[in-house]
Amino acid sequence: MLKSVKASEFQKNMSDLLEEDVEVADVEVDDSTYLYVFTFVGVIMVGDRVLKCYPKYIFSNGQSLAEMKQVMRVISKYNRSEEQIINLFNGDAESRSFNLLAVILFLLNDYYEYGLYSNNENVIEVNGEGNILWGRTIDECFPVISNGRPYYMELFTRRTVNDETDYFHRLHQAVLTECSKQLKEAQLTELFDIEPLELTDDEVSDFGDTDYILDRIISELSVQFNTRKQILLKTMYAYIAADRRVAEMDDGVSLFGTNSFNLVWEKVCAAVFNNMLQAELRNLPLPLPLDEDYKPLARKKLIEIIEKPVWTAAQASGDVYSHTASDTLIPDLITISEDCFIIFDAKYYNLYMEKDALRGQPGIESITKQYLYQLAYKDFMQKHGLTKVRNCFLFPTEKDEYIDKGYAELRMLHALGLENIAVRLLPAHKVFDCYLSETTIDIEVLNLEN
Repeated sequence: MLKSVKASEFQKNMSDLLEEDVEVADVEVDDSTYLYVFTFVGVIMVGDRVLKCYPKYIFSNGQSLAEMKQVMRVISKYNRSEEQIINLFNGDAESRSFNLLAVILFLLNDYYEYGLYSNNENVIEVNGEGNILWGRTIDECFPVISNGRPYYMELFTRRTVNDETDYFHRLHQAVLTECSKQLKEAQLTELFDIEPLELTDDEVSDFGDTDYILDRIISELSVQFNTRKQILLKTMYAYIAADRRVAEMDDGVSLFGTNSFNLVWEKVCAAVFNNMLQAELRNLPLPLPLDEDYKPLARKKLIEIIEKPVWTAAQASGDVYSHTASDTLIPDLITISEDCFIIFDAKYYNLYMEKDALRGQPGIESITKQYLYQLAYKDFMQKHGLTKVRNCFLFPTEKDEYIDKGYAELRMLHALGLENIAVRLLPAHKVFDCYLSETTIDIEVLNLEN
């Protein structure tokens, strides 16, 4: 999450921390010749100290928590969509520490989505409001016969009620109240947009010593087959078994966030610009019907029709062997709008592109690949009436508007008839709003016709 680099203007202004580009150094304490660079976005807790690591495109001093709250919601949604597991521990071996913050957030979010742990109890009543138990009613009640038909004056009914005295129901309340209190003391309830909870006056210690509580949870796990309840019980077990007091974790590191925010940005852009790479060819909004050459591939996804490298070996005997490699070009996202084929590449860089200087730009490999994506789909586009092609880099910015920054060009490839790469800066908070609300952005805002 934290790297040390030599103090220089180049590294101070860099926008993408790559091992091959940056001199990572072992530092001595108080050595002013080094800078420290975070590769993490989110919240880090060390004991009772809290670090909020903003995305690198945010430069404003005194920035309100509003943008960071939104970023945390985006990371949470991304983790759910990628089925990220709860990292209970950070580090390895002797340096391992319990990831308290991630566990607290899971428990609180689980409560807001599903409610308290409950064990239901069936109650049998006479003339109650539940479902009628006809078998028992017929066996045990005397009917009144009228016109040859039986009428029952009393009916046995059954209703299901939550047992609020249940041990685990009450334990869950105590754990949630304690979690909420710790999050409030760390001044993180607002950041994670979580309402403080005061569900009970009971302390976790009121339910027995740690070993007793853990034994009870293990016993409950053996009779519970509901997946959500199993996950909740296991998480409470981890919480209770570990040192769960934030202020006492002097050397422990607890965190919630990601050191791969570039993947989050890619996922967000793919969602809001209607990525079609995973769509089958037969379902694409093509101007022309699927060509005869592609009909056998109708159930293939758009990403699967990119040509793969073939390695051919000539033997001394004259035999020739060919092997197809598994890896090939993989675009970030592609969308189709009427007769236009649009190739996007989401770039989590801090691009500075002005008259006086250029820095923070993607490397040559990003530019060449973007041109090659057009070549990879050239045949497909020609046979389906996709007469326009647009290439575009998408960079995040804290600004409020979509910014046209021009284009990137490699002249020897542009001379082959390939489209130059438009450069657009996107207001990250607006893009994130669309991602969270599951709405798309109209391609027209990017002004790609220029």
